Amino acid sequence: QVQLVESGGGLVQAGGSLRLSCAASGRTVSSYTMGWFRQAPGKEREFVAGISRSGGTTYYADSVKDRFTISRDNAINTVYLQMNSLRPEDTAVYYCAGTDAFYSASYYYRRDDTYAYWGQGTQVTVSS
Repeated sequence: QVQLVESGGGLVQAGGSLRLSCAASGRTVSSYTMGWFRQAPGKEREFVAGISRSGGTTYYADSVKDRFTISRDNAINTVYLQMNSLRPEDTAVYYCAGTDAFYSASYYYRRDDTYAYWGQGTQVTVSS
């Protein structure tokens, strides 16, 4: 079982950048397919980005493509979400998630019920 802890959230102006980190403990993160999700007030949780165990395959929601980048450093058990050109509509609690199952199709990465392990979330607020 893996424990996930997010950090790096905060308040930023529109057009700014933030980098979120997800530190894993308990098991090596290289055993896990990982994803980032977000939930804005009054809205359902939605997929943001996903990354394969090796980091060789990534998927993004259309709303963040070309602005956000997911990456991982398995040597230090950490997954990142680099967020650039932030918009007020990116305001949400961002969650890191993991599963020890292997998937190749993007369909699975985008579903929150794919992931068994979740962090506590980190707040990102983008002011206009």
